[in-house]
Amino acid sequence: MKPTYLMDDIQWQQLIQNVADHFNDVTIKRGFQYFKQGKVKEFTMPDADHIAAVVDGSDLYEVDLHLSAFAASRCTCPVHKNCKHMIATLLNYANVQERSVHALVNAHSASFTRLATKSDVRTTAPASRSTPSPDRKQAARNTISKTASRILNLPILEWHDLFDQCIALIHMNTQNSQYAQSALASIYAVKPPLSPGMEQLYELHAHLRVLEKLVPQSPMPGYPTHSYMGYYTQIAADELKEAIERDFESQLVLTPALTNEPMQKARMAETLAYLRRKMLTESRNGTYFSDAYYRFWLNWMRPQQKDSTSSIYAEELQHLRAAEDELGTALARLPWMLAQSWMYFYQSQDDQAWSLLEEAEKAFPLKISSSQLLLFLHALREAEEWSRLKDGLQHIGPLLHSHRDDHLHDYMNDWDTVLQHLPEAEQEMWDTLVGMLPFAGGMYEEALLAHDKWRQWIDYQLSIRSEPLSFRVSVLQPIEKNAPELLLPFYHQAVERYVLEKNRSSYKAAVKLLKRLFKLYKKMKQEPRWELFFTTFTSRHSRLRALQEELRKGKLLS
Repeated sequence: MKPTYLMDDIQWQQLIQNVADHFNDVTIKRGFQYFKQGKVKEFTMPDADHIAAVVDGSDLYEVDLHLSAFAASRCTCPVHKNCKHMIATLLNYANVQERSVHALVNAHSASFTRLATKSDVRTTAPASRSTPSPDRKQAARNTISKTASRILNLPILEWHDLFDQCIALIHMNTQNSQYAQSALASIYAVKPPLSPGMEQLYELHAHLRVLEKLVPQSPMPGYPTHSYMGYYTQIAADELKEAIERDFESQLVLTPALTNEPMQKARMAETLAYLRRKMLTESRNGTYFSDAYYRFWLNWMRPQQKDSTSSIYAEELQHLRAAEDELGTALARLPWMLAQSWMYFYQSQDDQAWSLLEEAEKAFPLKISSSQLLLFLHALREAEEWSRLKDGLQHIGPLLHSHRDDHLHDYMNDWDTVLQHLPEAEQEMWDTLVGMLPFAGGMYEEALLAHDKWRQWIDYQLSIRSEPLSFRVSVLQPIEKNAPELLLPFYHQAVERYVLEKNRSSYKAAVKLLKRLFKLYKKMKQEPRWELFFTTFTSRHSRLRALQEELRKGKLLS
């Protein structure tokens, strides 16, 4: 089949880098089996950077790939991204393009060889900085590889020096996604054989080091308080943040033989010290290192501890407290306070944890990200500590003001989970949601409807003077069916408001609601009440000729 859009060599190398960066070997090999079995169906390319396909797995899954913004790619399977269905689709794409399928299959483990092209020259350093010859570049690569072979015995800071040498070989100054992918490929090219746990640390630090190159660091005293990343640099940094989150999604491999491996223990301790330092000095350009610090504890450190009495949390608290004097004015106080809250939280000292969170919110209003707050709830949900989750929801809910609705939905889902296990906590949920008004109004309304709290829903709409005509029919139908009398004051109040506006548009709206009222009274078999109300209403507004006309058009008046 002739491809709709042809891929050039640069795009091919970038695709290899994307596969190496976003997929592990197991996923790639499973995807290869799917490809060989012809499970890729309905393969299309809407444009040169966009691939759509259906892959026949345990179900039919839709794959949506964006070649120039790979992190935005998705699959409808339970994994959602970086899955075998996406690999099968990419292998099909390579085959259609008459490229080497096996180059993609081996992308994660094979050494990456960068092609020198004219477009590369345009993104390299200025002409005054000459590009090394291939021989000199290979010699440098060999020297770096020799150092990398001893990486188990090197501290983390020397890992980063090694990574810097790898990054220097790519000779690119434009800090965008291609720069990040090329830097990672150069780092992976010298990776020696490592135990599974050490390989996880290697990949994590590769991502962290390249992220450091993209994210402006905290300035020295006397310099501007912060600088800004460019648009494409921001995209690259966000993609690396997603890659780091994926690093932590896989539990750290610690087999009995590795648990006592002194080198791995040392590298873990150094990783913690590095993340702590970066988190405590993070600039205002996001929470990249703060999020990595929290994930490191949540996914890799905490699972190793037997219980909440482990001394490791108290030791980390001591390190955090000492940082106030060590860092002085360079200390980023908000992440510092949040980190201490986490350590109390891990020791099940929730009162101190929530108190620190609330103190941080007062000191830095609207600065705590919802993702950081919801991580506390995520930890409790994963541990199935329902009573603590309920208390966490009560304390964290009021701190979520000004955040997007999707985060509020995540918060509400946690309440639903709690009520499945602690149904007696329902009143506490309602008290908490009421305390979160008005910013959580939409969530509160949805919860009332979901729990058939129709009277409370109507009372809330009356209090905020909602417009009945703004709601979809499907929202009001359950109330009309089960408790129609509750809608009467809601409609009556709105009718009077519309009439007071005294314009043709408002009169038409009033007539719509009057017709609904007529149907409600009829359904309730209270036609005399309707006749009394309507007679009084038309008499009171008899001088409003435009209203009278609309009533006749609506066939409410003869």
